[in-house]
Amino acid sequence: MSKIQLNKNQKEVLFIVALFLVPFLDPGFALLLGLILSLTIGHPFLAINSRITHILLQISVVGLGFGMNVEQAIEAGKTGILFTIFSIVVTIGLGLFFTSKLRVNRDTGFLVSGGTAICGGSAIAALAPVIKAKDKDITVAMGTIFMLNAVALFIFPLIGRWLEMDDHQFGYWCAIAIHDTSSVVGAAKTYSNEALAIATTTKLIRALWIIPVSLIAAFFYNKGTNTKSKISIPYFIFFYIVAMIIATYTPQWGHLYTQIVGFAKVGMLFTLFLIGAGLSKDTIKQVGFKPILLGIILWICISILSASVIMLL
Repeated sequence: MSKIQLNKNQKEVLFIVALFLVPFLDPGFALLLGLILSLTIGHPFLAINSRITHILLQISVVGLGFGMNVEQAIEAGKTGILFTIFSIVVTIGLGLFFTSKLRVNRDTGFLVSGGTAICGGSAIAALAPVIKAKDKDITVAMGTIFMLNAVALFIFPLIGRWLEMDDHQFGYWCAIAIHDTSSVVGAAKTYSNEALAIATTTKLIRALWIIPVSLIAAFFYNKGTNTKSKISIPYFIFFYIVAMIIATYTPQWGHLYTQIVGFAKVGMLFTLFLIGAGLSKDTIKQVGFKPILLGIILWICISILSASVIMLL
């Protein structure tokens, strides 16, 4: 897809017009619109895209917390904790194995594995400074994860309905098998509100595993050295928990919480749009074949494994 030749002002106007369309789109089409704009006219605000996407995602997730119930969240966490641990260990183990077999750069392979196992881009961002990954390794891993996220957003609801998954099963499945929180929320929102509630809570509980995985990675990567690595903690998850507590124990403000959740869902649509807009041709070219193959293999393994366990149990 070749880019349309426009000046800076024209690009900015078209981009802003597209933003006004986003709230009326389904999650998958919001991401697709951003991707189409990126590949046809380019992103006129690319320099600030990553930062805005990061902040908007966190605010939106916290907002979704006002639509959750603490008791239900605890139940969801208890149900999935053992499987979460198992799936993380298996995914990272398989990732290291296939990284070696495919001869993918070690740091790139570990970031793709960690992103697949825990929570996509957030896990990559947290693990990168721990293993002292180079910018190219981070870009390749992020590009791989985001491209697979875009595919997941479209195909997971279709597969879920084909497998006749109920709302609970699909919520758990997409929380485990889809990499990034934004795509988990987008796919679950397409399926049902009940699936959205389960998927969001399960995914954020899963995201807390960034901390122990980062500590373990820091130990092994820095073994025998005197250097210490910085570990990035996803503090916004704790604000999500606070939002759940407030919504659960002060139900008299329910009408306000409903409005906040509504704004949060729109915020997730803008997040997906910006993620699509940030996937440039250069990013796609830098990824290469082997990291994508690694990501696809891990994704298929965890998707089949998690779907089988969820539907059998």
